[in-house]
Amino acid sequence: MLTDALQRPALVEALRLGFKDGVSVPDRHHHTIPRSTEDATLLLMPAWRKDGPIGFKMVTVFPSNSAQNLPSIYGTYTLLDGDTGNPLAQMDGRILTLFRTAATSVLAATYLAPKSAKRLLMVGTGALAPHIVATYVEVLGIEEVQLWGRNPQKAEAMAADLSGAGYPVKATSTIEETAPWADVISCATLSPTPLLQGAWLSPGTFVDLIGSYTPTMREADNEVIRRGSIFVDTRPAALTEAGDIMLPIKDGIMTAGDIRADLFELTRDEHPGRQSADEITVFKSSGYALEDLIAAEMAYKAARQYLQNQTS
Repeated sequence: MLTDALQRPALVEALRLGFKDGVSVPDRHHHTIPRSTEDATLLLMPAWRKDGPIGFKMVTVFPSNSAQNLPSIYGTYTLLDGDTGNPLAQMDGRILTLFRTAATSVLAATYLAPKSAKRLLMVGTGALAPHIVATYVEVLGIEEVQLWGRNPQKAEAMAADLSGAGYPVKATSTIEETAPWADVISCATLSPTPLLQGAWLSPGTFVDLIGSYTPTMREADNEVIRRGSIFVDTRPAALTEAGDIMLPIKDGIMTAGDIRADLFELTRDEHPGRQSADEITVFKSSGYALEDLIAAEMAYKAARQYLQNQTS
């Protein structure tokens, strides 16, 4: 299974090498699809290695699916032979996205979170939330997790499921009262307006913003940005697609030059990342096709090894 092939600690390290070495990634296609309920989004994300495999992901985002108890995101990933263009594999792009998105945030956390981080506030109860929690626990050694969602019953149920799977998770009814407790705050929602306020942050907090994926969506208010040192996965996407970066720039809270570093610079030791125990660090993840290609390669190699073992 794809989930068995994507071991979280190994995926974080594979992404570290991927950003360090670099991959060819043209601009992704981003199309808004008008719908009577709420506009949907179609994303096409290609990437390839020099003398290596080629891959592309097709993703749809339908925010209104939640009302039908359906995932908001669907996708398919296709991996091609880099020498011939021959299709090698097709994978569930949604599962690939869940694993690589969580792993990318935790990769950033290895540079930006407090070294002694033990407490995580997870904001959001979508499909991504369990993967974020699991990756932070397995890779960063988080020992306590508080989970918040708009629907308290859903938050309680998800916390119980994660706790039953061995992760130290409890539900919380308030972001405001829990945020000062947290060493790490991860937000993965489709909120169009800020859920997290900078006034609630304790010195030294690492804020991980994942959910907002359009110029008009945001999860953190201007005070989070004003108080924090800002880092991104990639500058072009952050400056053209991420409301958590674009709107504060529009409001005059920051400039593009205030972005301290991206994951290329962090993994190549071109920026030290966190520089003091009291520094508030903010990471905005926009998603990058390099991440998908690295995860797809990892899954394909694991699948081939499994099949070889079965036939030997």
